[in-house]
Amino acid sequence: MTVKDEFASYCVELLGSLGGARSRRMFGGHGIYVDDLFVAIVTGERLYLKVDDESRARFEAAGCQPFVYDANGKSMSMSYYSVPDDAMESRELMQPWARLAVEAALRARTTKAPAKTRRPAAAKKARGAAPAAKRTR
Repeated sequence: MTVKDEFASYCVELLGSLGGARSRRMFGGHGIYVDDLFVAIVTGERLYLKVDDESRARFEAAGCQPFVYDANGKSMSMSYYSVPDDAMESRELMQPWARLAVEAALRARTTKAPAKTRRPAAAKKARGAAPAAKRTR
């Protein structure tokens, strides 16, 4: 197990007090889910929790920093903030921050438009255009 994987496992342990937590490798880091809600990003040895307009001010007041990445020479930020250093010490200290992340993820889930369902190719053909006429020479 790499150092990155060990740190991600530790973060899963910290967030596990709120439900079934698991991590998944992605984009050179890890994503963390709690009860199938995407609530955190782990990159390097840093944990970032999901925020929204209701919770962002709490993270900023605690001195937390936004997750920022470089995309084609531009700095881009996402709705994830680092956690206070002391929250990394125990599940008990992490719990209020993790709860804010879960609540933000739940609010994001309810405000998103439902995904369009894709029709299988066979259904498209069945409802689609008439077969093309054969060419004659």
